[in-house]
Amino acid sequence: MKLHARNIFLIILGSFIFAIGINFLAIPSQLSEGGVIGISILTHYLFGWSAGAVNLAINAVLMIAGWRLLNRRTVIYTLLSIIFCSFFLYLTEANREPPTHDPLLAAIFAGLLVGIGLGLVFLSGGTTGGASIVARVLNKYFGWSLGNAILVFDVVVISAGIFMIGIERTMYTFIAVYIGARMVDYIVEGFNTKRAVTIISPFSAIIAEKITRNMNRGATVLHGHGAYTKDPKEVLYVIINKQELMELKRVVAEVDAEAFTVIHEVHEVLGRGFSIGK
Repeated sequence: MKLHARNIFLIILGSFIFAIGINFLAIPSQLSEGGVIGISILTHYLFGWSAGAVNLAINAVLMIAGWRLLNRRTVIYTLLSIIFCSFFLYLTEANREPPTHDPLLAAIFAGLLVGIGLGLVFLSGGTTGGASIVARVLNKYFGWSLGNAILVFDVVVISAGIFMIGIERTMYTFIAVYIGARMVDYIVEGFNTKRAVTIISPFSAIIAEKITRNMNRGATVLHGHGAYTKDPKEVLYVIINKQELMELKRVVAEVDAEAFTVIHEVHEVLGRGFSIGK
């Protein structure tokens, strides 16, 4: 019950922040969006219709068409997301002066707010419907990948805005959507990404000992061999925070300046010594 309460709170908070980004920045600055909310904004520009009402109507049709493609938990959370997003869009809509008349600033902060809102909704396990449902339908019946389907749907909707808001505002919209997508990644995957470092060196034991002693980090020793030489090699695998990367490089260089080191970005690490956001 506590988990469900947390998820519902995230949906409500995310929906509110999303609506603020749309009604306080995107629409007053004549910007658009991708997906169903983009269609809702364009109908608002064209006919003066409520973006919240149109968003609810379109998503209701899509939910009827695609509810069988979602599991029960996702359906419930998605329905809540659609209802709260539409409600807050309706509640906060009004003809108002934008907080800035600089379209670039408006695009940046609209993207930030919309991305944070969507990220909180996705973090709860829900979706905002729309493109997600369309993508699943195209995947099932036409074999499209989910990522490509969402991308095509968003690009088509945003590009359609050229005929109503002009090419310049459409270009700003692409900036907002890109920033929003990055914010979703940060919210869902965490701001404090980790680094996975693979180190191959004949002095791996010394390097591992220095990592443990100087950095208070563990290291996993993997046993391998060269594909050509067949010589056995010890491979160190270390997970660190990105702030510790320079210190790790210094430790390795002190022991073996020619050590073969590969650094990967890791979005989430679970297990002893690590938890989400730490």
